[in-house]
Amino acid sequence: MQMRPEVQIASVIKAMTDVVIPAIDPANRLAIEQSQLIIGLLSLLNTQLPLQFRFDRDELGRLLANAETLKATPANDPGTRAALDKLAVISAAACTVLDRCTLDPVLLTQSVRDMRVAMGSVVVAAAGTADLDTQLRVEKIVLNMSKDQLLRDRSLMKMQGWEADPAALPDIEDLLAQH
Repeated sequence: MQMRPEVQIASVIKAMTDVVIPAIDPANRLAIEQSQLIIGLLSLLNTQLPLQFRFDRDELGRLLANAETLKATPANDPGTRAALDKLAVISAAACTVLDRCTLDPVLLTQSVRDMRVAMGSVVVAAAGTADLDTQLRVEKIVLNMSKDQLLRDRSLMKMQGWEADPAALPDIEDLLAQH
């Protein structure tokens, strides 16, 4: 069970290339063509996915810049004036969103990885001591964290159909709303 989209996409591409396409009857040109299109689309997604946040942020910035020009348009018609007034309200909200989108999600992912490594170092350091009390405290903290993380992981991936009783797991949206 892989949760990172880039790993999932690479796994699907590999499965398509190594298993599915070789199993297709060579006479079935349509199936081969469609399989190659699937690989192409997945490869494109794998390239675009890391850029999507920056792309959306750039688009919002451009929309806001053009909205400033639109808002300066004189309008005597009540319908146009109302639309321009609504644009001003929406633009103010969008400016706040854009201002909050200063960190690239890559930094978040790297921070998660760094935290995992640092916490793993604490576990290794505590395990290497004779301080049983510290070892037990660290163990309890890590096991509780692992229990919560496993629930989140399983909830995130339950749509893949691996769970014997998916209804027993909370929805990932509910778990994420708690923090």
